[in-house]
Amino acid sequence: MIIIDLTPFRCPLPLVKVKLALKQLSAGDSISVVLSDPGSRQDVPRYLKKIGLSHTVQEDTTSILSIIVTK
Repeated sequence: MIIIDLTPFRCPLPLVKVKLALKQLSAGDSISVVLSDPGSRQDVPRYLKKIGLSHTVQEDTTSILSIIVTK
């Protein structure tokens, strides 16, 4: 599984990087995404729901959101 650590980046860059990573995935593949920016922590899951992809929360603290996305 590919892990994408986007904690150093601020909105909107994490969303852009997630979109690019999703384009490279085949059906059934998964990626782990780690976010820290408050805006991105809301935007990325909202975008995934909008395009019909499910995600599973691995960690959700005040500073980190870690999710697994399966295409």
